[in-house]
Amino acid sequence: MQDGAGRPRDLPATRLALPQPPLRQLEGPGGPALATSKPLGPAARRQVLPAPLLIPESRLKLLQRLGEIGPTHSSTLRMGAFGVNPIGSTRLLPGPWAAPIGRCASGVGGAGQGRSCRTRPGPVDHAFSPSAVRAQVTALACTLPRDSGKSLSRWSATELARAVVQRGIVRRISGATVQRWLKADRIKPWQYHSWQRPTDPRFLERAIPILTLYERAGALARKGHILVCADEKTSIQARQACGRTTAARPGWPLHVPDRYQRQGAVQLFGSLLVHTGETLARCFERKRFVEFQSFLGLLFGSVWCRRIRSLHLILDHGSTHAPKRLPAWIASLGLPFPVHLHWLPVNASWLDQIKIVFSELQRKALTPNDFESTDHVRQRILGFFTERNRWAHPIQWTYTAQKLLATVRRQRTLAAAG
Repeated sequence: MQDGAGRPRDLPATRLALPQPPLRQLEGPGGPALATSKPLGPAARRQVLPAPLLIPESRLKLLQRLGEIGPTHSSTLRMGAFGVNPIGSTRLLPGPWAAPIGRCASGVGGAGQGRSCRTRPGPVDHAFSPSAVRAQVTALACTLPRDSGKSLSRWSATELARAVVQRGIVRRISGATVQRWLKADRIKPWQYHSWQRPTDPRFLERAIPILTLYERAGALARKGHILVCADEKTSIQARQACGRTTAARPGWPLHVPDRYQRQGAVQLFGSLLVHTGETLARCFERKRFVEFQSFLGLLFGSVWCRRIRSLHLILDHGSTHAPKRLPAWIASLGLPFPVHLHWLPVNASWLDQIKIVFSELQRKALTPNDFESTDHVRQRILGFFTERNRWAHPIQWTYTAQKLLATVRRQRTLAAAG
């Protein structure tokens, strides 16, 4: 049927008034059965559910024109998806993932009543799924693939859909459906986040004093007690690109050749004055206790240590710092001020504020890596710190000792409850 503009009208999706064509046979598990116009009972429908339903070519073309089925379907239609009864009306057949078809996507309204669907034409709704199935899919997504015997490190939506079908939870399901469910529950098993637990049995004993010093750095500096973090950034490579690095232009980012030649490496020793954010840095060819002693000599003789009452030095347990030898060596220097050493917990370098400065250096000055020689690397590093000291400001450190204690109490509560 056509409207005034020559376009086909939307016929009711529930019943098509068509002349009765010759019927074909339904091939079921029990052999051929003659299709009749009488509605099948539940038992009969279950028996022919896996069988193909053959319909006349004329009716197939009409259904394609009306949008009831896609043009890619053949004339053999699986009854598990949808079916056509002998009088030409589309109806939903029983099945775990049977979805309403036709212009009326809700599957209700005028179905079987000869009324046209009043909803606006559009894509069909998603297939109805029992909540128990969705719960099982969510529970599987919250496990590791190796627990299910899969040679995978992380789940993807497609792999979860395959696993659900293999387990017999559903007959078929798409990865898009699984992804939509998990998105609603804010579950992303395909992502991962690195984290670690404290391994130092003296973690709180060592971490809390350092966090307390961070909070009081400004007040202590006004009384003549300064706080300094020191560490090293090792093996900074000098890689000369095999080609020319080009600057950015409209529509194009900075271009750096992929191939390079190694020109050596430098070792960076740096320190941070916590209450001002200023840095002191020097580059060496090697990273031994000897080089660290030379760097500390520069630190003790710098303007930072003039007319101070004491120096609080925060270090990690790296071999370069020689924790067993360092206190005696500092005492032998005869400095006019005492040096209080504060050792970070083992595997807790994230508590060292100088690491934030090194990260800034890596992002802004060392990446991308295109240096002609190690001298070029030294010039870039020292130039970066010189410029940074002109606009130095304290790091906004928000992780306090109170937050650490609250986290520990929460973890202990969860461990006791579990």
